[in-house]
Amino acid sequence: MAGLPFRSHPDIIAGMERAEDAGVFKLNDDLALVQTVDFFTPIVDDPFDFGRIAVANALSDVYAMGGRPLTALNIVCFPKDTMNFSILHKVLEGGLAMMHEADVVLLGGHTVDDPELKYGLAVTGTVHPAKVVHSHTARPGDRLILTKPLGTGIISTAIKRGVAGKAAIARVIKSMTSLNKTASELMAAASANACKDITGFGLLGHACEMVEGTEVGFIINSATVPLFPEAKEYYDLGMVAGGLGRNRDFRKDMVDFAPGVPQYLQDILFDPQTSGGLLIAVPRAKAPGLLKNLHAAGVAEAAVIGDVVDKPKGRIIVG
Repeated sequence: MAGLPFRSHPDIIAGMERAEDAGVFKLNDDLALVQTVDFFTPIVDDPFDFGRIAVANALSDVYAMGGRPLTALNIVCFPKDTMNFSILHKVLEGGLAMMHEADVVLLGGHTVDDPELKYGLAVTGTVHPAKVVHSHTARPGDRLILTKPLGTGIISTAIKRGVAGKAAIARVIKSMTSLNKTASELMAAASANACKDITGFGLLGHACEMVEGTEVGFIINSATVPLFPEAKEYYDLGMVAGGLGRNRDFRKDMVDFAPGVPQYLQDILFDPQTSGGLLIAVPRAKAPGLLKNLHAAGVAEAAVIGDVVDKPKGRIIVG
């Protein structure tokens, strides 16, 4: 979008200037709107689960900003001449179930005839202007906490190719349909300094967005990054999403890997995620309490995966 004439406004808290998860617009001293949109093609076979995943993924952008999603509009692309409308009904039913769980109200939406099924949401939420959690405001000394395991891109590819086992499918669906609501509320209570929703650009792609152009860098301990148990197995079988290579090629110049980090793990750290977890930068003194509270609240696989440092600035070191 380079060169487009974007309009500035004094009430824009988060807009096009950085790769934030959602836009934030101040209405008054106590209230700001949080807005986002996200939709994609099916990544699982069951249409009900696809609807749930798509909604959880879209809502996550608001949670990453420290906001509370309130309303949504359906976005649907559907091949009306080649697919039974009962499938669309199941997709929308699953999406609505997820919205009910999140206490989000569906106000309407828009549907177009398209050769390929796509579904998602435009979401509106609110946040106090002083409590917005940006992606680029991590501070030296912060600890990095990741709230969900990696590998959804690899396992989703295995599902599409008929390779994934039932246990792996159940595990990844459970993760992708778990809202980041609780993690968002707990990070706000812990006064987190920064947060990023880990989705299509993978852990390292989104981590690069957090440090790019800032005065901090990240050190990530790859051994502590939570992974789905089947991620390496399916990676070794070649179940690699096309986005993984693009993510790696785009950000490789910002990332330094220690010699001992195996290639499979380097690649999984770039694996494009769907409805992934939150990467939270929290003051070091509050990290143990936040991790304990996340585990107690059912965010069982949350883990400390690294630190925010003052050097090297704008880079990530993976050890």
